[in-house]
Amino acid sequence: MDDPELEALRQRRLADMQQGGQQQAEAKERAKQMEIQKQALLRQILTPDARDRLANIRVANPEMSNSVEMQLIQLAQSGRLAGMITDNMLRDILAKITPQRREISIERR
Repeated sequence: MDDPELEALRQRRLADMQQGGQQQAEAKERAKQMEIQKQALLRQILTPDARDRLANIRVANPEMSNSVEMQLIQLAQSGRLAGMITDNMLRDILAKITPQRREISIERR
């Protein structure tokens, strides 16, 4: 003998959970579509060697890779890219972005 208020609460909660799941699925689909568009644009502005280098960076440091990809896309959309970015050009860009390492030497006396 269930309480009608309890049953109504259960129904509302079930509906909320289903709606939340649907919103998550929509968000995942939007993210997937954005990633597809991003990759298509990168294919247009990067040579195959440069794309391979960026893929290797994505494995080692996804945050830096995402940052570089977004900067390249912004440059392309603003029309500031002269042509396709080669592997050497990407290396130069990465050298400017990555922090320089300090060399530390320890001397024992």
